[in-house]
Amino acid sequence: MNGSGMSKAYEPGEVEGKWRAAWSDSGVFRGTPASGKPPFSIVIPPPNVTGILTMGHVLNNTLQDILIRRKKMDGLEVCWFPGTDHAGIATESKVERYLRESEGKGRDDLGREEFIRRVWQWKEDYGGTIVRQLKQLGTGCDWSRERFTLDSGLSHAVRKVFVELYNKGLIYRGKRMINWCPASKTALSDEEVVYREVHGYFYHFSYPLSDGSGALEVATTRPETMLGDSAVAVNPDDQRYKGIVGKTVDLPLTGRRIPVIADEHADPEFGTGCVKITPAHDPNDFAVGMRHGLEVINVMNPDATMNQAAGEEFVGMDRFECREKVVEMMRKLKLLVKVCDHKHSIGYSERGDVPIEPRVSEQWFVKMRELADPAIAAVRDGRIRFHPERWTKTYFHWMENIKDWCISRQIWWGHRIPAWYNDADGETYVGMESPEDSGVEGNWRQDEDVLDTWFSSWLWPFSIMGWPDDTEDIGFFYPTDVLVTGPDIIFFWVARMIMAGLEFMGEAPFKDVYFTSIIRDDKGRKLSKSLGNSPDPLDVIGKYGADALRFSIIYIAPMGMDIFYSNEKCELGRNFANKLWNASRFRTLHGPVADGFEDLTRENFHSCATDEKWILSRLLLTAESVSRALDEFRFHEAAHTLYDFVWNEFCDWHVETAKVVLSDESSRDRALKIFDYTLFAILKLLHPFMPYVTEELSHQLGYVTDGNSIVRHHYPGAEIRDIVTLDESLLKGTNAKFAIVRAGRNIRASYNIPPSKGVKFIFKPADEQTGAFIETQTDSMKVLMRADSLVADSKFADTRIPSSVTDAGTLYMPLDGLIDIEAEKRKLLGQQKDLEAWIKASRAKLSNPNFTGKAPEKVVSEARAKLADMEEKLSRVKGMLTSLEQ
Repeated sequence: MNGSGMSKAYEPGEVEGKWRAAWSDSGVFRGTPASGKPPFSIVIPPPNVTGILTMGHVLNNTLQDILIRRKKMDGLEVCWFPGTDHAGIATESKVERYLRESEGKGRDDLGREEFIRRVWQWKEDYGGTIVRQLKQLGTGCDWSRERFTLDSGLSHAVRKVFVELYNKGLIYRGKRMINWCPASKTALSDEEVVYREVHGYFYHFSYPLSDGSGALEVATTRPETMLGDSAVAVNPDDQRYKGIVGKTVDLPLTGRRIPVIADEHADPEFGTGCVKITPAHDPNDFAVGMRHGLEVINVMNPDATMNQAAGEEFVGMDRFECREKVVEMMRKLKLLVKVCDHKHSIGYSERGDVPIEPRVSEQWFVKMRELADPAIAAVRDGRIRFHPERWTKTYFHWMENIKDWCISRQIWWGHRIPAWYNDADGETYVGMESPEDSGVEGNWRQDEDVLDTWFSSWLWPFSIMGWPDDTEDIGFFYPTDVLVTGPDIIFFWVARMIMAGLEFMGEAPFKDVYFTSIIRDDKGRKLSKSLGNSPDPLDVIGKYGADALRFSIIYIAPMGMDIFYSNEKCELGRNFANKLWNASRFRTLHGPVADGFEDLTRENFHSCATDEKWILSRLLLTAESVSRALDEFRFHEAAHTLYDFVWNEFCDWHVETAKVVLSDESSRDRALKIFDYTLFAILKLLHPFMPYVTEELSHQLGYVTDGNSIVRHHYPGAEIRDIVTLDESLLKGTNAKFAIVRAGRNIRASYNIPPSKGVKFIFKPADEQTGAFIETQTDSMKVLMRADSLVADSKFADTRIPSSVTDAGTLYMPLDGLIDIEAEKRKLLGQQKDLEAWIKASRAKLSNPNFTGKAPEKVVSEARAKLADMEEKLSRVKGMLTSLEQ
């Protein structure tokens, strides 16, 4: 260990590559079920195979890595199971776009078999990007267990679940109103629809009664769907229409007559009380149509263009183009009564980013009620805990009102539904293998659809371990311990995994769920590519280092609250890494690692100097606080605790006091042993947060031998308590000592007294006990304050001398011989005059409503903060002038 061998600042580039390779080569994170240690396991939320690293991934995976590394250091047999998701719609869309741009061909041009082959090829060529990026972040996954949701083993699990649920009557095929994405041309589950408030219109149309006795006025936000109307409904209790129910109206633009029916769906208080019924294009209308046996007329193609049923002059039109034409034609027919502005929510396809179409379609569904009840109980009785706990309300609300899950998708990339049809006799066969392979005779064709991507993801906690086989991993690592994920997929994934785990494993898949926060920019906007406010984490890592990014994002991420991120905030992490680096570099200047530094005893502690007892006591309290915070998933609090201890107590005070004792041969060996013990404990405490720099320093300093890793060393905690005897009076006294030193430095700085100039201090203690303690510490305090003398005097009282008040007492610094008092007074009077003029102008500006009412809020708040700062500065100047008055 030699100071000349360390660079002056931490250079993360080389260090990160070196240790990433070392961790991989050594298999330090490979889980071993036969180790004899208690298990701790996590499954990664599988990122899309098409994806690239985002700040959301950085936060999520850093939190998981903190848990894994900490638990490994606690002596558990850890395994973090990694993998990627095939992401059906997203991947198919991305590859088809790529093929159209590169070859001018789409999936239909290639055919199913060739297109799927191309997607697999694309996955092999580009699909590993996010895995490589996760490794750069420093994730301690067991990469030997990496899985993909279309692996043969996971595909086998998916088929088994489908067949079992089908045989139990929980999977069925039926014609239902579903959400349809015209861009992806596939069905969507309710959870794949996002709602946005849009400005639209209510179009009021007149439908003439067929007998010529008048007309009914209906209103719609979607005029194009009138071409598929099957009825007009009125409420059975609405007296206005008693004589009209049973009549027909002539549906404009279609040449069709449709009945007037009575149904509770019609609200007599809304509009005219008449409602157009379009069973093929509205879920409520579909229900009305089922009750009354109405014709279901679908007027749109799968891509939301108009079909033959809409009428010859509309065929091929886009739905919104058709809307304009219908309105114009109704206006010409004098059947457009009025158009009213209307704000309303529209469902958008999460993947396709286009308004969805309600569509009647034959799809596969899972009956969820029977699966949901045990999952509700698992959270209610505490077998599964949510952090923050408030998400349980969201979970219960959705689960208690759960609907059947539409699981079929009209795409090609995914798990093909294991169902076959015999058109000759109408028979359906569902099985693990095809009917032919199972010896069932007949002319069979397989269902063209694939399963919803989430149908494989909900099995992830046990399929990734080899289920349905009875594997060693399942026996040891299932159930997992913690799931870290975003609350946006609490329904898509978390709830469904709980249901699947209980149904197929008889046990909940995890014990704790930690929901990450939303990451926003400094303006409060969610990070997104479209806003241009979503930084590339690899660029951030390149500039600041992976550890800086990891530590910074945890430091600014309080549980359950939004995170306000900017790249500049990573300077905190980078500066912290450099602070740690420089403290370690200081240690290398004082010789090799101290013999037996890890074997401290309580007897060693009692022979320590006061400052050494203080740092060991503070180390104990810090380690215990950090462990409590991590146990309770308060990662942000743990990061703050470590930062404050390392920066403010170890680096700012212990390193400084160590300089005094290291110069004394009689105390040098003991001081080095305490320094090494404390610094190595700091590196271990920080390792889960900042794995690269802590691994590097632990080797540079000689704390960890070549071929080993810091993660194999125990996470600090109980063993420190075996050494340290906490003494509140010692802690209080030492804290007072450092407060006095800080006060002395501040007084010196106020009068610009250079460090080379010796000064005299007088300390008036607040009580006798403090005074007695400070008298035992004056030698080290003089060095820290660069003072010629420090005298404790409980009776001193000269208000003219510059002073600083602390909780421990008042510190005075006589100025005799230090400065030219008259010159200093002239300088301070000049500063006072300038400050008073600035403050007067600033107050005038802030009292002007033209400024406070029109300037941006940020500008006004900055002006107020600047005024407060200048007022505080003026107060200090006046105080200094008072102290100079003779």
